[in-house]
Amino acid sequence: MKKTLIMASVAAMISTTAMAANIGVSMALFDDNFLTVLRNGIQEKAGGMEGVDVQIEDAQNDVAKQLDQINNFVASGVDAIIVNPVDTSATEAMTRAAEAAGVPLVYVNRQPINVDSLPDNQAFVASNEIESGTLAAFAGCQMLRAAGKAGGANIYILVGELSNQAAVQRTKDFHDVINMDMCSFINVIQEQTANWSRDEAQDLMTNFLSSGDAFDAVFANNDEMAIGAIQAMKSAGIDMGSVVVTGVDATQDALVSMQAGDLDVTVFQDAAGQGGGALNAALKLAAGEAVDQKVYIPFQLVTPANIDQFLKAN
Repeated sequence: MKKTLIMASVAAMISTTAMAANIGVSMALFDDNFLTVLRNGIQEKAGGMEGVDVQIEDAQNDVAKQLDQINNFVASGVDAIIVNPVDTSATEAMTRAAEAAGVPLVYVNRQPINVDSLPDNQAFVASNEIESGTLAAFAGCQMLRAAGKAGGANIYILVGELSNQAAVQRTKDFHDVINMDMCSFINVIQEQTANWSRDEAQDLMTNFLSSGDAFDAVFANNDEMAIGAIQAMKSAGIDMGSVVVTGVDATQDALVSMQAGDLDVTVFQDAAGQGGGALNAALKLAAGEAVDQKVYIPFQLVTPANIDQFLKAN
């Protein structure tokens, strides 16, 4: 029976019995701040275990390349596979490839489209995306109210990769909050994808600014895009104290931006904990042990009021 486990403690999740194992890991992209922390979490967890070797490959945001990596892991005889999917709608083929070979597979961070029909020797470790966008948007709404904008506020929304479930869910969360009575004063004037990218977000925000439309906030699906938007606004001479900017992930760069007074809200997603938890699940499955098929690590709201608790977290 499939179970969902809400983890109150990362430490409880990442403890496991030591065993010798070879684990293949396919990451969607190495050149990503958050995923780098996640990847390091896998490596550091493995480094503390005797006999556990991990081989980590970069899929370079290429779905076909990632499927090839999974097939190569299977052919090389790994004991289990961990996948951070490039495209969450393309995971069924990955599941079939691993299942046909009898190799356990764990998806990490990005929810596969087939999450509710995974075989018994497959699992998903992440955080519940319904929490992330909701926490960020509601905090943004409260800050706009506190700034005297309850009579009407215009915002831009920056969306992650449209093929990624997290981007879709976080954007839905934003709109769900905006549709609440206490936040219905918020009006979305533009909503476009910047593909999780700081550079793309900077370019997109520069284009938004060229329209000359008055705005009060930027709600971004992740910190990298929030930082890109901030860079564009600062280049245009905008006073960051007059704009509410929200992100998600609580990366180190984001926390530096918050300390500088630029970023107002982010949401801590425990990247290292997800990486360690995914390795733990993979090792248990490789040993023939049962695991919870959905393991969720709670998101936590980060604002200037509590930032000190998170400065060394990611």
